[in-house]
Amino acid sequence: MNSLEQAQAEYEAFIQKFQSAMIATTNGQGIPNASYAPFIVDEFKNIYIYISGLSTHTQNLVVNPHASVMLIEDEDKTEQIFARRRLTFECTAALIARDSDSWQEIMNNFHARFGEIMEVLSGLQDFRMFKLIPSEGRFVIGFGAAYFISGDDLNKLKGRPA
Repeated sequence: MNSLEQAQAEYEAFIQKFQSAMIATTNGQGIPNASYAPFIVDEFKNIYIYISGLSTHTQNLVVNPHASVMLIEDEDKTEQIFARRRLTFECTAALIARDSDSWQEIMNNFHARFGEIMEVLSGLQDFRMFKLIPSEGRFVIGFGAAYFISGDDLNKLKGRPA
């Protein structure tokens, strides 16, 4: 197996290791905010989050739908702190209407993944569901080992950019 094939195998397993993602958003004035949210992901690498309308990142996504999402290896599991494995996606957020069939289907997936807490959270009217649609990304697995992911096939790594 060559290095790209190895990286592809790691990429396919990496996202499944996480239940929450770090999310970077900005408000209307461009002021950044870093936060996190539990998520589910579909086969196209769309990331779904269900977050309080009172939170800064929700308010930011409403006024500026651009976000960056990062999944990063735990510090205590990394071999080298300066080269932690990480996956980042540049995304555009779309609000999922609470009364839509999509909302209910995705909420069923949240229930399956996160259990009882979703019974309470799904009834909170201030919570919003967003679909974060990746356009591109990078998967870094060490020094000199960064791979590009593009919107034409987010399931497949491209070789390292020249």
